[in-house]
Amino acid sequence: MTQQKRRSGLGKGLEALIPVEEETAQLLELGVDDVAPNPEQPRRMFDADELEALAASIREVGVLQPIVVQSGEDGYHLIAGERRLRASRIAGLQVIPAVVRSPEDDSALLSEALIENVQREDLRPLEEAAAYQELVERFELTHAQVGERVGKSRAAISNTLRLLGLPASVQEMVDSGALAAGHARALLGLDDAAYLEHIAKRAADEGWSVRQVEEAVRARDDKVEIPVAKKVTELRPPALQALEERLAEKLGTKVKITHKGDRGRVVISYSSLDDLENLSRIVYDL
Repeated sequence: MTQQKRRSGLGKGLEALIPVEEETAQLLELGVDDVAPNPEQPRRMFDADELEALAASIREVGVLQPIVVQSGEDGYHLIAGERRLRASRIAGLQVIPAVVRSPEDDSALLSEALIENVQREDLRPLEEAAAYQELVERFELTHAQVGERVGKSRAAISNTLRLLGLPASVQEMVDSGALAAGHARALLGLDDAAYLEHIAKRAADEGWSVRQVEEAVRARDDKVEIPVAKKVTELRPPALQALEERLAEKLGTKVKITHKGDRGRVVISYSSLDDLENLSRIVYDL
């Protein structure tokens, strides 16, 4: 196992990028083959061209930021920095700078490492959602707390997490790039899983825009024939649709407004108890 303490001649920059607390961590050089992958890494796919570009940069200037690992009885396990580790192997490096956390480090350190993965890696929508779910379930954070840590609104976190409720076949379309995150979020407005998969397949096969998917969802709610790919007819006043979108963004969930004459109703949906709790907080704060 290759393991060398970092020499002071390598500069101050590494410690500045990831602070190393003397009592809980060490900054070392580890063999690139001595670090086991992180089984909780949210990223499931790595772009080969992007890794090659990063490897080229590493060949030229080295690894500018250490990976983060945790020591254990069976060696070192990666916590953060899998792209850097993979690219270093491609670049032919034998060792890589690493911040080594001890097994006694508390869960806050691990949560911060997971947050780093979310912030610094170009994750796909479902990978990002899985990372947020890990923060919520493992570290008992609310959607608002996750948002504070990653620099996003509570509504954005809630909307991203809702993608995990899509049928597996639709998740595969999102993972492959056949559907964008915007398409997927629009599909969440459908309760009928079979119809949702039908619309998702049409959207992917016919190249629908996000607006076309939104219209298909509204058409289902209003019992109107779903739109064709070439043209989508406005089913309701644009101002009403815009108001629904603003409310949905504010509340982080689906909102449906039915208006007739001077009267109507507003229906706010939620898909989990956490969503309901967040909605109640917003209402009480008004």
